[in-house]
Parts: sequence; structure tokens; C-alpha cells
Amino acid sequence: MNLFDYLFQSTRYCLVSCIANKINSQVFELKITVFLFWSRHLTRGRLALASWGKPWVFALVAAGLLPRLVAAQGPGQVAGTLLDQATRQPLPFANVLLLRLPDSTLVGSAQTAENGTFALAGVAPDTYLLRAEALGYRPARRLVTLRAGAPVLRLGEWLVAPAAVRLGGVVVQGEKAVVVNELGKTIVNVDKDLNSVGGTAVDVLQKVPAVAVDDNGQVSLRGSTSVTLYLDGKPAPSSLRLDQLPASRLATIEVITNPGAQYSAQGTGGIINLVQKKQTQPGWNGSALATVGTRDKYSAVLDLNRRVGKFNFFGSANAVDNRFRGSSGLQQVATADGRTSRTDQTGQNLRHQASKDLQLGVDYAPNDQERFTLATELYKSDLHQTSDFATRLTRGADPAIVLQNQNLEVDDLYNARISGSYRRTWAAHPGRELTASATYILDGGTVTTEQRVLDGPADYARQARQQLLDVTIHLPSAQVDYAHPLDDKRRWGAGLKTDVMVTPGTADYSVQPVPGAPFVRQEAGSYRYRYQQVIPQAYGNYQQKAGAWDYQVGLRAEFTGLQAQVLPTGSASQRIFNLFPAATVARTLAHEQRLQLSYARRLNRPNFLQIIALPIYSDARNYTVGNPDLRPEYVHVAELGHQVAWQNTTLSTTLFGRFASQSIQSLRTIDTVATRLSGQPDFIARTGYANFGHTASYGLELSLTRPLTAWWKLTANGSFFRSQVASYAGDGTRANFTGTAYLLNTFSPTKALALQLSGNYRAPLVVPQGRLLAVYGVDVALRQRLFNDRAALTLRVSDLFNTRRQSTQLAADGLTADLQSKYETRVGYLGFTWFLGNNKPASTIENQPKGDTGGFGG
Repeated sequence: MNLFDYLFQSTRYCLVSCIANKINSQVFELKITVFLFWSRHLTRGRLALASWGKPWVFALVAAGLLPRLVAAQGPGQVAGTLLDQATRQPLPFANVLLLRLPDSTLVGSAQTAENGTFALAGVAPDTYLLRAEALGYRPARRLVTLRAGAPVLRLGEWLVAPAAVRLGGVVVQGEKAVVVNELGKTIVNVDKDLNSVGGTAVDVLQKVPAVAVDDNGQVSLRGSTSVTLYLDGKPAPSSLRLDQLPASRLATIEVITNPGAQYSAQGTGGIINLVQKKQTQPGWNGSALATVGTRDKYSAVLDLNRRVGKFNFFGSANAVDNRFRGSSGLQQVATADGRTSRTDQTGQNLRHQASKDLQLGVDYAPNDQERFTLATELYKSDLHQTSDFATRLTRGADPAIVLQNQNLEVDDLYNARISGSYRRTWAAHPGRELTASATYILDGGTVTTEQRVLDGPADYARQARQQLLDVTIHLPSAQVDYAHPLDDKRRWGAGLKTDVMVTPGTADYSVQPVPGAPFVRQEAGSYRYRYQQVIPQAYGNYQQKAGAWDYQVGLRAEFTGLQAQVLPTGSASQRIFNLFPAATVARTLAHEQRLQLSYARRLNRPNFLQIIALPIYSDARNYTVGNPDLRPEYVHVAELGHQVAWQNTTLSTTLFGRFASQSIQSLRTIDTVATRLSGQPDFIARTGYANFGHTASYGLELSLTRPLTAWWKLTANGSFFRSQVASYAGDGTRANFTGTAYLLNTFSPTKALALQLSGNYRAPLVVPQGRLLAVYGVDVALRQRLFNDRAALTLRVSDLFNTRRQSTQLAADGLTADLQSKYETRVGYLGFTWFLGNNKPASTIENQPKGDTGGFGG
């Protein structure tokens, strides 16, 4: 057993042991709590103790008494806003406890909202100890007194300080972990992840449990590729590719596995929100970062802000120029028209990615309760990819044909975005909030693919083929959200939103008769298309606190209307109305623990390329085409999560299940007609889409953050689940146990030096026609802060042992394929950062640039 396997097995054993003990103890405590409640409130023994062991009795107790479980009753109220002491940023999701003196009996508890506000009501006049607890901060305490003549106490701003540990006369500030797990949400603090320097959003997402990213930037979560991307709280443009988004642009990445009704229902796997950096400190502030990587990889980023009075001007500019080399292999056997053909292919490729991005914006806050924001972004991306192949074709007993062929791809894409938003709060009514926003995105460009035969038999077709896609996408959207507290324990919210998508475009097919000649457009094989989609949406939710319980229910309504036309092949339209319920029940337990059960119904809408009958050629022997009859995939998602924190350790555990119907599957088959018409001694493969059977995944996720010593912090997370899909062969289902594992060690031998060593593993995963094989690797990074924290130097090596590669095995009717690809993953990066103004890389994440989530909902 090697060192990595030993660490993985040891960590897994410890995690399983810890969580088993914690769950057993908490189930016992929960039963005792409900039993005592019934003992106080039920008369004449109407509930026999003998029935306590029946599960349905416990379920009825928990469900029926939620509205009646309340803290000590009284006319008083305590309210305030929890803020970071250094940055004065709000601290969401912190726990605020009200304890009776002198025995510290828990009277009530609350969790701060996203703007840091909290309120505890129903408090009798007395003197209490108020305690606030937030991850990465020192517990804050203060005495509060409520009198009969003044039952309402408004604390205003309550500032809390980051945690600190004293060691040998040196104070080391406590840090948030790279990965912070909340129930139903995982947050990756990008600035704390040294292994993302010089990388992309893909490098960051590898840290999240149950997330996998393939070589094409396709994200899957718990085995589902239906993941919705958000950028600053709003749906991201369709051209956004995670493997081309620099990690240096991001403040945090939020992965929400089971969103509530206030979120869009799109995305059966969940939502990934990419929060970009945004400075808000007074005066001039910012940072400049330059990174160079081995074998022609360069990037540069500049972030600036200027806050003057009621205005905050912010902006950023970045540029990336990377070259990646790779290799691939294909072994494919097909039987068509009674004859068997075999393709053996090896390839080398060079991918050149270059992008430029400019963001500008301004915030205007006329007072503490209102804020206007106007922002714009311009993005330009160029991709040039050349793939050279050696291909051997064999059909039956005929002599083999050896070819030297080449595939070219050139993407020239652009994106422009302008957005405006308004936010209104009311100081006299904590929790009341109105937000409105409008966004327009223009997404477009051209994608050109070519296939050439460079060398081969004279009777083999030597002409080159080209497809030119000209795409323009208009994406206007508008939304409004309102939250209104009925009192300190009850609140409701509602929102409206409309998303529009209009996509006209062309796909021209051309051939080059002889090398060097102009390409000649072919009417047969060329298309014009227009796709438009309108999705009006509305939601409402209700939330109530009842003692240690917190529950929320919501309903979302969405209508999908689309019209697709492809000339000369035909048109299609859909009109679909859906309701999506969501519910969450949470229980705060003793010793800083929380238990949460959630459910949501969601869907996966097919994108326009999956619907329109437009063939897109990836190479000379494969093409992809949409299905106008494709319908949305529907899924039911349930999660039971438990989180406990003791001292500086946090352990999160989640049991989850995802069950989908009308599952959208990607299927590869042989196009016998195209094969016959080609006249070549090989075959043409077709990739299409279909609603095919049911899929399911259910299992366990664990996440542990623990300091082992004053200079060594461990973060470990993983998932283990059963993935089940309908078999394409029609013989039932295909299933396997799979999962992911991630282990991060952070070492801080000195105040200015940090070292991170991490490893991740994704187990094999079944698909309807085969399986994806395992992917794993190890990364290492070192950061030295310089010039009194004014600068930082980072050295990073990704995929230290050069083990990450993608392998896929497929099997269909008359077709088997084995595909391998190995992109350049072992890369060394050297980055230098200079911090401007008051922005310095202090040892706490709280002093790093904050992102603006932009708000969700609608």
C-alpha cells in the first residue's frame, strides 16, 4: 500500500467512526428531547411509552409539533447585526444563542440572515448572556437586560473578531478553511487555495465532494451533468467554460446541492455560483497578479477599486495565454450492413487558449438602507486546437488502410454583459428586503472545424471538409425579490423573474476539392436556424422558527415556451408548465450541532443544441445532432444533513438521494445510411439525445476540517454513492458504487510561509452505454509573503505524478469503443502578487477581497 492509499484508508476509517458515534448520540438526544416535551404537554398518558419505539410515532411527533415548539415566552425582543470587526462585512449563517443566567440555560437561538441581521423574540424580562458563534471567529459574548418597561432591545452593529491562537508569544490569526461546508451548501474560498494559482475554476472545483470535471470542462455532481452555472448570483452566459475561467478572477465558488424555491428549478445536479472578486474598502485598493507556467502558459490580473463617500468604483482586467499539449487514443469496432470495421487511432494535439476580460462598475449608496449597482463586462476568447492522428482502418479481410489525418478547430467568441440592480432594506424592520435587477447578455462568435486527410491511398477521399457555425445569442432577463418578516420568527418571501433567449445562426458545410483551393459551400449539409425561448417564473416561500426548530416551505411555478426552426429540415415547439415544491426542516442541537432535512423537485431543460436537428461535425467520422422531441428531465432530491463543531473542528455529514425520470441521455450509434453513402471503408458514428428511462444516485458525503497542530490543518471530504442508469441495451439498469475523495494538508511553519499538499480521486462511473474510468492526482503549492505582507510569491505544481487522464469505455448495438485522452496536467506555475492600498494578504480570509453574490431568487 502506497502512502496516498494509506492516508486515504486511515482518513476514511476515522471519518466513518466519528460520524457513526455522533449520529448515534444525536438520535438518542433527539428522542429524549421529544419525549420530555410530550411528558410536559400531553395529559393523562395518551401516548403509551410502549409505542415510542415505533418509527411512525417519532415522525408524527416531529412533524405535528413543529409550530408549538417555542422558547420561553415573553413580550421581549433582542435584535442586531453581526459584522466582521476588520472589514465590517456582514456575517451570514452565524449562530446567536440567548442563555439565562446564572446556569446558562438555553432560552432561544437564531441564525443570522445573509445581511448579518438576527432577532430573538418571545423573551421574558430578565438579564441574559448573548453569545454569537461564527466559523473562523472568536465567540462573542455580551450581557443584555430586558425590562418590563423596555421589552425591545436593538443592539445595532455587533462587531466580532477573527479567532486567534497564542503560541510562544506569537498570535496566529485563525483562518477559514479552503472548503467551508454548510448544510446544503459548500463554499470554496479561492484565495485560500494555493493549488488554484495560475489555474482555472476547474482546479478549484476538484475540492468539492461528488464533483467531477472532464477534459472538456463538463461538470458533473453526484453523477449528474445537469449542473446550472451562475455568475455573481445570476445565470451565466452559455459561452462560459470553466476550463477557460481564471481562478484569479474568483473570490468564492458556492455549490448548492438542493436549492430551495427561491432558486431557479433548472439543474438536477444543483447550482454552482461563481462569485467574482470585488473590493469595497475606502480609498484606492486592489491587487496585481502575474503568473507564468511551464511550456508557454501566462496570465495577468489587475483588480482595483476606489471608494469615495457614497460611491464605490470597481473594475478588473485580466488576460490569459496558455498552450496545452496532449495525446489521445481510440479503438472502435462496428458492424454495419453485415461487415465489421475496426478503427485504431492515436493522436497528438496542441490547444492554444487566449482570452481577455474587462469589468467596470459602480455602487451608489445614498444611505445605509439603499444601494444601486451598475456593472458591465466585455469578454473575448480565442481557441485554436490542432489534432494530428495516425489512423488504421480495417474492414473484414480487406487490406488495412493507413491514414495521416488532421482535425482543426478555431473558436472566436465574445461576450458582453450589462446589469443593474437595486437593493432596499429597512433598519426598523430587520429582515425586510427588496431587490430588483435587470441583465442583458450578448453572446456570440464563430466556431470553425476542419477535417483533412494528409496522407493515404490515392483512392481515398483527399478533400478537406469544413463546418462554420455563426452564433449570436441574446439573453435579456429581469427579476424582483421581496422578503417580509411577519415577526421575529416568521417571514415570507416572493419573487418574479423572466428569462428570454433568442438565437439566430447558420451552419455552413464546405469542401475543398484539392489542397490549397478555396472551400466551396455545399447546399446539402448547410443550415439556417432560429431558436427562441421564454421562461416566466414566480415563487413564494414561508419560513418560521419555533424554538430550536427552523422550517421553510416554498413553491415555484415555471412556464417554458420555445420555438425551434431549422431550415430546410423543419421546426418544433414546446409549451410546458411545471410546479416545483421545496421544503426544509432544521433542528439546532446542543454542543453546536445542526440537523437538517430538505426536499426539492427540479428539472433539466435540454439546451438548444440538444433540441434543434442541426448536425455538428466533431471529426470526419462522428457528428452530433439534436432531437426536437426531447423533453425535460424531472428529478426528486432529498438530503439529510448533520453538522457538528467542537473546538476548531467541523464535521459535516449528508445522506442524499436523487431520482430522475425522463432522463436525458447522450447515445452513440452507427449511422448506417451515412456509412453507406460515404463509400469509404469505415463507418460514420452518430451521437444523439433521448429521454431514456430512470436514473438514481444515493449515498453519503462527509467533510472534515480539523487543525492537527498549530501549524498543520487538515481538510478531508468525500462521497460514496450508488449510481444507477437505464441500460441502452434495454436489459434493465446499469449500476455501480462510486464516489470521490479529496484530502488537503495546509502547513504554516512560519507566519509568512504556507504549504499545501492535496490529492483527489474520482472512482469509475457507469453511463448507459459503458463506464468512465477512475481519475486521480496530487497537487502541491508553496506561498511566501513578502515586504510586510505587501506581496506574495506562489510556486505550484499540478498533477505532481502526471496521473490524471480520461478513459471511457462504450458499448452499443453493433458498436464498441475505448477512448483515452491525456491532456497536459503536470504544470509548474510561478505567481507574484502585489497588493495595493489597504488590501493586504493577511492571515485571515476575512481581510481578502470579498465577492458580491449579486443575490439569488426569482
